[in-house]
Amino acid sequence: MTTDPEDHQNLGVLCFYPHRAMEARILTALAAAGFDDLTPAQGRIAARIGRDGTRLTDLAEQALVTKQTTGHLVDQLERSGYVRRVVDPTDARARLVRMAERGLAAVAVARRVEAEVEAEWTAHLGEEATAQLRAALTRLREVTDPYR
Repeated sequence: MTTDPEDHQNLGVLCFYPHRAMEARILTALAAAGFDDLTPAQGRIAARIGRDGTRLTDLAEQALVTKQTTGHLVDQLERSGYVRRVVDPTDARARLVRMAERGLAAVAVARRVEAEVEAEWTAHLGEEATAQLRAALTRLREVTDPYR
């Protein structure tokens, strides 16, 4: 079987399709669960908030957007009750963005949907291929994710 070079897509694009599908499923489920005020941009920022909180500048760097854009999105998330800002215990001059109660409830919905989607993908690909894909992508993360 020969592949037409015009149909060849780079690995980044091939990784993007499932990411986009997962994100759409999560946002749909969140809206159905009453979290219908979350935008994709807000979700992408919220997804980068660590368990113990994350500085705004780190969120901006990881999301590849300006500090101003990140600040605006965090302001919206805070007004909607998804996040709160707290003093950074390592530097009283700095603030951390942490998930609030409502944000944690939304994360629980997102995690449930992630598990459902992964189960569907595993059923489609098979256990072995899924394990190989996870292993390959985990290895690839070693050279592509400076925030791991």
